[in-house]
Amino acid sequence: MNVHPMWNEYPALRDELAATLSLIEQHLTINNRDVQDKIKEMLASGGKLLRPAYTLLFSQFATDRNVEKSRALAAAVEVLHMATLIHDDVIDESATRRGQDTLNTAYSNRVAVYTGDYLFTVCFGLLQDYVTDSNEVPLNTKGMETILIGELNQMSRKYAVNMRMRDYLSQVKGKTAQLFALSCYSGAYQANDRIARQAYQIGSNIGMAFQIMDDILDYSETGAVIGKPAMQDVRNGIYTAPLLYAMQTHKKEIEPYLLKGAAISDSEVQEVLELVKEAGGIEKARTLAEKYTNKALKQINQLPENQVKITISRISEQMLARKF
Repeated sequence: MNVHPMWNEYPALRDELAATLSLIEQHLTINNRDVQDKIKEMLASGGKLLRPAYTLLFSQFATDRNVEKSRALAAAVEVLHMATLIHDDVIDESATRRGQDTLNTAYSNRVAVYTGDYLFTVCFGLLQDYVTDSNEVPLNTKGMETILIGELNQMSRKYAVNMRMRDYLSQVKGKTAQLFALSCYSGAYQANDRIARQAYQIGSNIGMAFQIMDDILDYSETGAVIGKPAMQDVRNGIYTAPLLYAMQTHKKEIEPYLLKGAAISDSEVQEVLELVKEAGGIEKARTLAEKYTNKALKQINQLPENQVKITISRISEQMLARKF
């Protein structure tokens, strides 16, 4: 199975990611052929596989690295990520992702939710098949619980006009950042406790920066670039860093639009965008993302000296600067 061309620069990692995708495909045994094909379509849709890439990279700090276990953990991480994406699309009522119809659009919300739940079982199946000692399972239920609570918090805060920046950061930390943290930790777990703890913190900061940058794209790129309608977050009542920063100085002007909830019109959404730009919300959010990026890079620099450390640092800089 082909992987994103960004990994051509890292041929060994590219091949491991391809093997990871093949492993996931082998574990897809759902009887509904249409749903199975849709999941495989998601696998082949051009996702960057950043989370499993970090799992595989951090696993290389282990002197006695188990390749099969590393790939299984990477596969479990990616399947968990896919499950959260499907649930996100239901919560956000998204029609497209990566330029393709979402499961909830192609079938129904019910089918999409069941499919997301099924992927959780695939995740645990991968762990069960390749991680024999339960004490060695770094993708533990506590970590998954944190991710799911992050999803629920996002859903409960839809159209919350009085949402605060600390609420937003807590939401990101409990969801996107947690999954990146688990991805890095899962790989480094084979090395030693110290590197695993470092990896967890690195992943958390990478995830914070990544999500903030992703939220900025919703205010600064077209739908064709980001693979979904631009300004979709505002339409869906999901208020992120650019808007929350703008609300700190332009609440009087912006709040009446947000109080319209789902009834906000396309022209009004554009007016919100202009107010966010005028208030400097995008620039302030970018500064916040840079803060987390610099923190992650500083922590990466504290890892043991070897080639994989250089690769992790380089990929992180490229990813967080959106240079691929």
